Amino acid sequence: MIREHGFPVEPWHVREEELDLDVLAQSESVFALANGHIGLRGNLDEGEPYGISGTYLNSFYELRPLPYAEAGYGYPESGQTIVNVTNGKLIRLLVDDEPLDVRHGELLSHERVLDLRAGTLRRELVWRSPGGSVVKVISTRLVSFTQRSVAAVRYEVEPVNCSIRLIVQSELVANEASATPSTDPRVAAVLESPLVAEEQLVTDDGTALLVHSTRTSKLRAGAAMVHEVDCAVRTDVSTEAYEDWARTTVACELADGERLTLTKLLAYGWSSRRSVPAIRDQVGAALAGARFSGWEGLLAEQRDYLDSFWDAADVRIDGDPEVQQAVRFGLFHVLQAGARAEQRPISAKGLTGPGYDGHAFWDTEMFVLPVLTYTHPAAVADALRWRLDTLELARQRAQQLGLAGAAFPWRTISGHECSGYWPAGTASFHIGADIADAVRRYVQATGDAGFERDIAVDLLVETARLWRTLGHHDRHGRFHIDGVTGPDEYTAVRDDNVYTNLMAQRNLLAAAESAARHPDQARRLGVTDEESAAWRDAAAAMHIQIDDELGVHSQAEEFTRLQEWNFAATPAEHYPLLLHYPYFDLYRKQVIKQADVVLAMHWRGDAFTAEQKARNFAYYEQRTVRDSSLSSCTQAVLAAETGHLELAHDYLGEAALMDLRDIHANTGEGLHIAALAGAWIALVGGFGGLRDHGDVLEFSPRLPERISRLEFSLMWRGLRLRVVVTQAEATYSLRDGSDDARMPLLHHGAAIEVTCAHPVTAPVPPRIHPGPAPSQPHGRAPARRAPAAQVPHQNHPAAGTPTAAGRTAAE
Repeated sequence: MIREHGFPVEPWHVREEELDLDVLAQSESVFALANGHIGLRGNLDEGEPYGISGTYLNSFYELRPLPYAEAGYGYPESGQTIVNVTNGKLIRLLVDDEPLDVRHGELLSHERVLDLRAGTLRRELVWRSPGGSVVKVISTRLVSFTQRSVAAVRYEVEPVNCSIRLIVQSELVANEASATPSTDPRVAAVLESPLVAEEQLVTDDGTALLVHSTRTSKLRAGAAMVHEVDCAVRTDVSTEAYEDWARTTVACELADGERLTLTKLLAYGWSSRRSVPAIRDQVGAALAGARFSGWEGLLAEQRDYLDSFWDAADVRIDGDPEVQQAVRFGLFHVLQAGARAEQRPISAKGLTGPGYDGHAFWDTEMFVLPVLTYTHPAAVADALRWRLDTLELARQRAQQLGLAGAAFPWRTISGHECSGYWPAGTASFHIGADIADAVRRYVQATGDAGFERDIAVDLLVETARLWRTLGHHDRHGRFHIDGVTGPDEYTAVRDDNVYTNLMAQRNLLAAAESAARHPDQARRLGVTDEESAAWRDAAAAMHIQIDDELGVHSQAEEFTRLQEWNFAATPAEHYPLLLHYPYFDLYRKQVIKQADVVLAMHWRGDAFTAEQKARNFAYYEQRTVRDSSLSSCTQAVLAAETGHLELAHDYLGEAALMDLRDIHANTGEGLHIAALAGAWIALVGGFGGLRDHGDVLEFSPRLPERISRLEFSLMWRGLRLRVVVTQAEATYSLRDGSDDARMPLLHHGAAIEVTCAHPVTAPVPPRIHPGPAPSQPHGRAPARRAPAAQVPHQNHPAAGTPTAAGRTAAE
């Protein structure tokens, strides 16, 4: 576990002041750099020691079998696992023949700094070799946002009060030996030397290139490197290449006060179709672009890109500096996961580690894309174009299941279903409505009519067709969707999941409206007036289950009559429950892995009254154990909406610190990108009160006691809305438009209009006492963020205590 204060609290940096080998894998994830196309884990330059060595290209995977003890119709046959591609991070240093290794000699100082504004990882160390020579090493690493296929390292070495002979070995290594976190022997076998060498070469200028392909999926990747050496003394430079590795060696002798500076430029590319010469040319061209910019140019481009991003995306908080650091850390990694994905998926771990085999889930559409919609909308358009690219596979999957329309996969890299656990992989149909909601939100927020015409109509129509055939009208005319798994994976294959039904309802209506706006596209897809009317009828008749006796929505049919879980008799070490109890037991009791009805109240809050939200939240708080990293941010949003602001602050802290504290004890396998996005959601959706149910944005801001000021921005139809909230008032202002540009809003239900020339300030209504604080399952309350004397709150574990692990092990 990362200790509570493992990273000093700073507003724009994540700093590691000493090297802790016990949490090396976790820090490699925290210090990962990526741009959505390339991902470099934060491994040490010299390569060893490491927790999990990792270099990734988005969607570059190998196939593996999914055998079953008992076969069944419709079971996916193959899984996909992201591949650790050619490692270009390696720069080994020998000091008077002694290799730099932090486990040997004496590490006199060591610091790493992730700079969230510069987009770089800087490492500085002073090391005494076993022979007594002392060197200072400074390395700065970046993965370019502006040049999609490029990464670079500046490596500087100087002796400290001595003269030394230095050998620097900068390498490309494929099929490197690397421990895998997977206990699945099928995955381990796939990751054992997955790459087949196809070409290796060295050019006259010292450029080295390796091209490999995967054994089964037949994907082809190229990696190339070139170096610039700056040193006042004579150096000897040579480059060589072999099947699985290439190396540039620099030799020199340095006296005290002299320095060797090595700039390493890297380029990566891959394709499922292009030939070896085409891949060679692709990475060669990327390398040429990097050389043209040079190191200083790449740094400047990176800073300019991030200046623009932070201008639109930054969230400022007064009163909780730890969350301030964490929410910026989260936004930075969300950007790294999707900025240059460009019609590739945004996976659950981004490109920070091999967790979940590198798969994308519904997390992307319901947690990551809402944040990017309002901060970096171009990345959302690309992510949804990827979904369109996989539409034909989703149609085929629906046909296999006897359904019309498109059944999108629960977990995937390329668009094929990869989950061998059918209660989630097959029955979690809500993924279709989640995609549709992301489409609806993007079109609503951007007004991008071309996207709606060319992308959105297809996705909305085919997902609506799925609901119309998956569901049915009963003899009373009510529309039911039976046998599905909602967001809560501890309640599987049930009828009329509230979240699924409400999201499907919105999906059906959005499809009908979009088809009406684009009749040519609708005709191309064969949409008739009768079909569109059937979607509207199903939406109007959607059955939403309410337990009249308890006055709460039942998560699924008869959920509220199930036996209660005995939380008092459940030891703390038995969480997450899925690793200690059979699913048979979980499925038949009232125990909830993650927010489900509560999630429905966030994204479909227009379908609930304020009284229903308060009762539902109190009921489901008592049964939700948060064995998923996706839960705490949603609970924060509804805690804030129902008036439990200090509890919302507690949940915000858990979401924001998910990886900086390794709260779920699996950060080593990669960051939780959705949870990191959830910190923004908790702040903007919770304390900012943002809702986007219609054409007018709604805000109901209110702050907890410890936060005195919250400031955030949203992109909305070409305008930039800035919102500043204090305990007493909220101010709304516009940028990027003409003085007469107008934006209507709702502030605590009252209509206001903001223009670029005239900001609007409105009072925050006094708090309404929400009643008794809801309780959580025994021992499962979030860590307290407010002083104990101020907040009457039960069952809080100590700050930093781990609460749960990740997704279902069976997946």
